[in-house]
Amino acid sequence: MSQSSAPVASASNSGVSRCDCLAHRFGNAADHEGRVRRYPSDLTDAEWAVVRDALPMPRWLQGRGGRPESYCHRVMVDAVLYLVDGGIKWRAMPVDFPDWAAVYRFFRRYLAQGLLAELHDRLRRQVRMKEGRDPEPSAGIIDSQSVKADAVVGAGSRGFDGGKKINGRKRHLVVDCLGLLLAVLVTAASTTDRDAAHAMLPPLRARYFRLKLIWADSSYSGALVEWAGAALRLVLQVVKRAENTVGFAVLPRRWVVERTNGWLLRTRRLARDYERTTTAAEAMIYWSMTALMTRRLAARR
Repeated sequence: MSQSSAPVASASNSGVSRCDCLAHRFGNAADHEGRVRRYPSDLTDAEWAVVRDALPMPRWLQGRGGRPESYCHRVMVDAVLYLVDGGIKWRAMPVDFPDWAAVYRFFRRYLAQGLLAELHDRLRRQVRMKEGRDPEPSAGIIDSQSVKADAVVGAGSRGFDGGKKINGRKRHLVVDCLGLLLAVLVTAASTTDRDAAHAMLPPLRARYFRLKLIWADSSYSGALVEWAGAALRLVLQVVKRAENTVGFAVLPRRWVVERTNGWLLRTRRLARDYERTTTAAEAMIYWSMTALMTRRLAARR
């Protein structure tokens, strides 16, 4: 159920509100709604309409307890996207946004309660349907990307990738044929692709019932292919580089996930791993892809 289906109440605390987020529609907002949108990462009216309709319904509105939000959802989403896109520190949040601690609590709540994943998946299904595809994918591509880690990343979640000569973390992605994110796992850079695939593929197979085929590179070959077929009934097809190929070559299917890695690196917060926990690093990837899909859907409108 999305927020767009919620009944509209009068804003008793602040008169008639021009903002259509739940906090202002129910008169619970304590922040100012007259913020001037000046940053490139701010949601346009068309983009906010896409996000508003896809936002999960809060628990208090479903009668499951909790207190009504006292902040504007649009401002909070703008603040998180500003941090992700600009790569700033939490404490460097501009003064026209709510206090950084309130924005961080919003970020943590959406991550801990699964609201971010729900928002992301709703947008992905909309993009797939706009492209004339089934909402649920039947095939995907898996790959990894090693990135350097900042000094705040502890030794317990960082490692050294001998192949890429990178000391940091590794992002393991599974995307659909459009390059949209299906699953992400952030580990130490020393984690092998096969070990990460062993952890990612079972929940991925259980979550997407139509998924039957995964394309991968040669680092996923070997016993992993037989295990995926026998244990998960999942075809893991390795796309190998031709032996006589010299220099750069676009490989079938594998270029899709490489393009997704390029999309992520355009987000400055993801150019290097600055997160203390791997779950927060995964959330930054979800927010980056959420912004990308929102722009696509708003442009099509």
